[in-house]
Amino acid sequence: MAREPAGAALLRPELTEAVVDAVFAELAEVGYGRLSMQKVAARAGVGKSALYRRWPGKQEMVSDVLSRLGVPDDPPPDTGDLAEDLRLLVRDVRDWLTHPRLRGIAPDLLAEVGRNPGLAAAFRDRLAGPRRDRVRPALAAAVARGEIADDPTTVEVVTDVLGSAPYWRLTVAGEDVDDRYLDRLVDVLVGGLRP
Repeated sequence: MAREPAGAALLRPELTEAVVDAVFAELAEVGYGRLSMQKVAARAGVGKSALYRRWPGKQEMVSDVLSRLGVPDDPPPDTGDLAEDLRLLVRDVRDWLTHPRLRGIAPDLLAEVGRNPGLAAAFRDRLAGPRRDRVRPALAAAVARGEIADDPTTVEVVTDVLGSAPYWRLTVAGEDVDDRYLDRLVDVLVGGLRP
């Protein structure tokens, strides 16, 4: 059983925030491939050994820091209406994708995820997985209300679209993702889901 870090392995809160800021700054400036523990430590004003006492390497450090941009703490929406729940969820995804810290590093990180199985697993477990899991209760409630069929493939497709359409539009097409676009996306999705 792994023991909780204690003593020197714990950074004071203000130092933890300095490290988090340094990781995001380094990711934005040099990318994951050129990020080093030494440069993060120097930027944060801590010794490199302090980082290694907390994380065995940069992959674990970056994964831990990225998890701070995960899902909100509040419960997923449950308005009693599938379309409204999906609107709230997709706006949350848009806000997440346009978060200044994430937007500046997402393209590089996603490229690295394709090359680095360990980082891909961490990204899936700490960011993508929890984001996907946030959609599932709304779809399960819609199934229970009889709004949509009970079909696991449908759940996966809707979950994919809620994340990929805003990402594609923002990152690949370089277009805005305003509420009007998101409302239309939800209308198309719900129209295809209803019996």
